[in-house]
Order: sequence, then C-alpha cells, then structure tokens
Amino acid sequence: MLKFLVIAAALFLVYKLFMGDKRKKDMKNDKSFKQKVASGEMVKDPSCGTYVDKDGDIRVREGDKVHVFCSYECRDKYLKSIGAAAPKQEEE
Repeated sequence: MLKFLVIAAALFLVYKLFMGDKRKKDMKNDKSFKQKVASGEMVKDPSCGTYVDKDGDIRVREGDKVHVFCSYECRDKYLKSIGAAAPKQEEE
C-alpha cells in the first residue's frame, strides 16, 4: 500500500511539473501573439477572422488596401462577396 502511495505521489508531481511548464509556455505564446497583433505584424483575414502574418502569400489588392488571407478558399469567398472574379490558380 505504501508503494502505491509513493508511486501515485511521484506521478502526480511529474504531472504537475509538465502541466505547469505547458501552462507557462501557453501564456508566453499568447502574450507574443497579442504583441504581434498590436504591433501590426499579424492582420485579420477579412473572410474568416483568423489572424495571419501581414506578409502572407495569399493577398488581394483592393484599391490602395491589401487584404491577406489564411487560405485560397477564404480569398475566393471574399472575392465572391465583393463581386470580383477569383483568379485562376497555377497548377504545379
């Protein structure tokens, strides 16, 4: 019975050690993400609302504004909503 209690306590301590580290890492990543959004490094996809890097590859220029998208599907959905034709993708 004593062995079981010692093993259970050891497993609990290991669990808390790893979960505490994961929680700290998640908080750090969340803080970093919020800083990137606040500084303008990340912008909101106008179609689905996902934040993407402002230098992303999937872009649409509308007048003097450039919209960045998370995926081609979101880009096509946005173009359809503004009444523009979606550009054809190059096949590799």
